[in-house]
Amino acid sequence: MLPLNKIREDLKEIRYYYARKEIFDAAFGVVGNNKIFDTVKKYNKAVQNAPLRLYQLYLYLYVKNHTQESLASELGYTPEYIQMQHKKLLLFLQSYFKNEDERK
Repeated sequence: MLPLNKIREDLKEIRYYYARKEIFDAAFGVVGNNKIFDTVKKYNKAVQNAPLRLYQLYLYLYVKNHTQESLASELGYTPEYIQMQHKKLLLFLQSYFKNEDERK
């Protein structure tokens, strides 16, 4: 089972990748794929199975690089609600990867 701190680290790397996606995509064509590409695919596949609200949260926080505060403001939620949803996202991912490991 992936520990939550590893999931958080991966999500930070995913956010960094998407924030600079054009630069990395151009570099991948010259240098080759970085291991982050596999991590991005792994998490995107997991999130495809998430409830819609968690899918949206992942999209805004990690693909579109919003902060929890800006997302709360944009969607009309409290920051505390977004924090709660974020915790649910982390637990969903942990459970998904645990079940994926068991299927192997």
